Amino acid sequence: MGILSELGDLRRFNSLKHLAGYVGIAPGIHQSGASNKAMGMNPRSNRLIRSYFVEASWQAIRTDPVMQAYYRTHLGKEDKKIIIKIAHKLLSRTLAVIKTETPYQIGVVA
Repeated sequence: MGILSELGDLRRFNSLKHLAGYVGIAPGIHQSGASNKAMGMNPRSNRLIRSYFVEASWQAIRTDPVMQAYYRTHLGKEDKKIIIKIAHKLLSRTLAVIKTETPYQIGVVA
């Protein structure tokens, strides 16, 4: 409920990229001339929503077999980076559930 109350109507976002930027899960990029630099997560985002998705990612690893398999295939890398990737997947699924008006099913590949 916290996610929906903070985000409002998800249909106002044109794409997952725009929503991920608003939530702060999309990486920031600094471009100057021909140089590009990845900055990590965007600090000018809604931190409360980002924390909701990060916490939901930890729960998804425990309960969703698809997310567990994704986490296990990336073991050995930095845990925080894997969690952000899973949070991005959950954000994608959340947007799909709202836009298509179909219920979320645990264990189904989206």
